[in-house]
Amino acid sequence: MLALALDGVEVRFAGLTAPALDIPSLRLAPGARVAITGPSGSGKTTLFNVLTGLARVTQGRVCWGDCDLGTLSERRRDRWRAGHVGLVMQDFYLFPGLSALENVLLPQRLSRLRLPPHFRDEGRRLLARVGIERLDQPVETLSRGQMQRVAVARALVGRPGLLVADEPTASLDADAGAAVADLLLELAAETGSTLIVASHDRRLIDRLTHVLRLEGGRLARSEPVPA
Repeated sequence: MLALALDGVEVRFAGLTAPALDIPSLRLAPGARVAITGPSGSGKTTLFNVLTGLARVTQGRVCWGDCDLGTLSERRRDRWRAGHVGLVMQDFYLFPGLSALENVLLPQRLSRLRLPPHFRDEGRRLLARVGIERLDQPVETLSRGQMQRVAVARALVGRPGLLVADEPTASLDADAGAAVADLLLELAAETGSTLIVASHDRRLIDRLTHVLRLEGGRLARSEPVPA
């Protein structure tokens, strides 16, 4: 389980007078369930990239546990992310022509010379857990809701300390979105992962424990979700 300590982070892009992200301090406890909200251009994507090590901060400190991401090279950040972060994206990023199980295992295959047998066992277990019955079914023949379930299983097969989901229900109908939200919350709880979700879906946001609202790259509000 990972705790976050973020201090004095500022991200600027060429041609912009104001910083894209300006957060003096942020703390998240291990196992937190956090929603990130805000209008388009508020800095949500930049914050996601900073928190997952996709972008390196040049000012400030981003620490997950004892690891300060700002001190790592790009290669070491990639290695840290492969071992500690599970990503669930709105557009799934599954590979046509590969089966559900092959898609779940692909990131682990790419990061290792040889895939240990326990990853295949965990991939099967997770696909069963998310309701995918045919492990050899090509992903392009699945429904969108089923595709997102495969993406959730893929994100969790390495048992990451941090699970990050970017609008995971936005492209799904109400029933499929509710099912994916259930899986994210249940599986994050089972694995002890810290869960961070960017979403406009109130049904999902209201089930998390904390809301961070961004406006103009700054934290406009940070508050617990009412019970």
